[in-house]
Amino acid sequence: MRPLSYTRAFDVRSAVEIVAAHENSAFLAGGTTQVDLVRLGVHGPDLLVDINALPLADIEEQPGGGLRLGALARMTDVARHPLVAERYVATSQALLLGASEQLRNMASMGGNLCQRTRCTYFRDNLSPCNKREPGSGCSALEGLHRGHAILGTSEHCIATHPSDVAVSLVAFDAVVHTTGPDGSRAIPIDEFYLEPGDQPHVEHPLAHGELIEAIDLPALPIARNSVYLKFRDRESYEFALVSVAAAIEVDGGLVRDVRLALGGVATRPWRARRAEQLLIGGPATREKFVEAATAELAGADVRRDNAFKAELAKRAIVRGLTTLIPGEAR
Repeated sequence: MRPLSYTRAFDVRSAVEIVAAHENSAFLAGGTTQVDLVRLGVHGPDLLVDINALPLADIEEQPGGGLRLGALARMTDVARHPLVAERYVATSQALLLGASEQLRNMASMGGNLCQRTRCTYFRDNLSPCNKREPGSGCSALEGLHRGHAILGTSEHCIATHPSDVAVSLVAFDAVVHTTGPDGSRAIPIDEFYLEPGDQPHVEHPLAHGELIEAIDLPALPIARNSVYLKFRDRESYEFALVSVAAAIEVDGGLVRDVRLALGGVATRPWRARRAEQLLIGGPATREKFVEAATAELAGADVRRDNAFKAELAKRAIVRGLTTLIPGEAR
């Protein structure tokens, strides 16, 4: 058995300093992912720094109508907060669909954003995996890949990002606030997730010892008319084969604004910008939604077992949009 040290931090500065000073260390919040990876031997820190005592669990209204979600706010608390449920409907729904009640009561927002892939080959600690051991290869390419990505892939990795709520946050242009050894910074969430390229083990731009403090949701009236749909093998707690966060504003039968993001199909939460561009200014009809969805999935990198995801993703986009507009467009 490998030794593992544990300590607690009581302020942000101390937490950052402790982790930054120990190369093989990590923050510990809800532990719903971190502890699993330690047990599996996939992630082997020598030191875990418990940050649950830090004052980072508040959900605060911001000037102008946006919200700030503390990184240690629990998924259940955020999902059921009246302002989240009212102003960012898809975010509340994504959180409630993202895990079992027990996990939602423990898991933190910051931890959810940083959770690792559920790829079996990454987690078995035996198979070649470029995320776990750079340069070793990707077993999923020729192995079992039914649940793997068809967008944002590379020859080195086709693992999907597992977060549900991150899909809605990408759709709504959230901003991640961090503090690290070099100070504080704000990272647009669309820049927070990196595609694998030739470095699949680098999943986000956080430096070692850099701590997420909060996630800002900007004031976004369109988010009130939004939905998160999740398609999976079973209705109980399960990861998405395909999911969609959709929001739309229609004026005079034309699409004035639209937000679309996909989960379960890409190596990162996938903002469907091509579909958005095709929709804005056009008619809010099912035919137009199908055209835009088809264009978004045109570049999908499908394989033997996951080719079905392209069609399922198209249908998810159309279903999400038609759910939000008057019945005549369905």
